[in-house]
Amino acid sequence: MIDKDLTGSLLANAVGAETFLILTDVEKVTLFYGKENQVILMKMTVNEAERYIKEGHFGKGSMEPKMLAAVRFVSSGGKHAIISSLDKALQAIEGRAGTRVTV
Repeated sequence: MIDKDLTGSLLANAVGAETFLILTDVEKVTLFYGKENQVILMKMTVNEAERYIKEGHFGKGSMEPKMLAAVRFVSSGGKHAIISSLDKALQAIEGRAGTRVTV
């Protein structure tokens, strides 16, 4: 099976993209999704993202592959990865929506 998010990160790096936009059904990445103590993340570093992944904050078949792809893209030379919803794509690129992963 080929994961679309990880494949997308490889392609974005291969063409020298500075930004990798991952579109999903939520505007921002969260910790403790759907729980009373939910935390919305506007931005995070690769190190923070890796820690959150190891702590199991993201669903294996949903947000985790997107986070892994974002980490891989930035770790391989991309400037930043953005995770957001399709309806907020333009705002995410402009820095007004989504979650950014940077060095």
